[in-house]
Amino acid sequence: MKSIVFLFAFAFLPNATRSCQKTEIMPEKQVAPAISSLEDFAHNLPGYLSAETPVAVLLDYDGTLAPIADNPAKTKMPVELEAILHKIAKHPQVFLAVISGRGLKDVQKQVNIDGTTYAGNHGLEIEYPDGSRHDYELPTEIQKNYTAMVKELKEKVEKNGAWVEDKKVSLTYHYRDTPVALKDQQKQLASEICKKFGFRANQAHEAIEAKPPVNWNKGEAALYILKQKFGDNWPQEVSVIFAGDDTTDEDAMRVLRGLGRSFRISADAQIQTYADFRLPKQAVMTDLLKWIANVYVS
Repeated sequence: MKSIVFLFAFAFLPNATRSCQKTEIMPEKQVAPAISSLEDFAHNLPGYLSAETPVAVLLDYDGTLAPIADNPAKTKMPVELEAILHKIAKHPQVFLAVISGRGLKDVQKQVNIDGTTYAGNHGLEIEYPDGSRHDYELPTEIQKNYTAMVKELKEKVEKNGAWVEDKKVSLTYHYRDTPVALKDQQKQLASEICKKFGFRANQAHEAIEAKPPVNWNKGEAALYILKQKFGDNWPQEVSVIFAGDDTTDEDAMRVLRGLGRSFRISADAQIQTYADFRLPKQAVMTDLLKWIANVYVS
């Protein structure tokens, strides 16, 4: 029996398999068709979901399950979305995972749904419902560079309303509250500091995401989670859906191309993405979850 998997932001394939995929598939970014309503999901994906087939749902959190807020501590899932998410997560045919750039404990606290697999720090740390974990071990040199990077960022650019969110293995430099006249200079310096210590500086929503220089991201995390849950043949065993709103989510959209269905949340109608579909605003996530609920819990 085929299963269906929803990924909202992680999985592992052997290096040889990944290399083969990259050689044969090599997906390219595209301007994805937009889905704006519950009816659009049914129209664009007829028959993709079946009550007889399990589904895995992997989701990003900020900007996906919850609207972006001026401070990460202020984010909250919309009431209706949260209620539907709790409902579908209880269904035995639904596997739910949340893959976030936040620290693991932080995203667990924000979502707080039993039976969910959580991946924090862009998948560097994973915790399963039974409490078991998978942590990507950073080399000692990278750990030392991280500590030095945090120190220099705090000394040089944690000012004028900007601040460093230290997540122990990755960080986010937030500059949303910095005066407009100072933003470009501060974020440029922050990005240079991150790169100086060998970290990847990715642009996010009014923030810089500094990730360690390792071959691990939300895409690798999504693949790892799927393999651990459904086995090596998970593409034949389950259908997959992934949703995210940021550049870091594109790693998952890329590796899941042709193996599931992914959704990029963006108001930009011309955005280039690896996703299969574009959701024009975060509010459409409620319709996506309703679409799932209509199949599994109605």
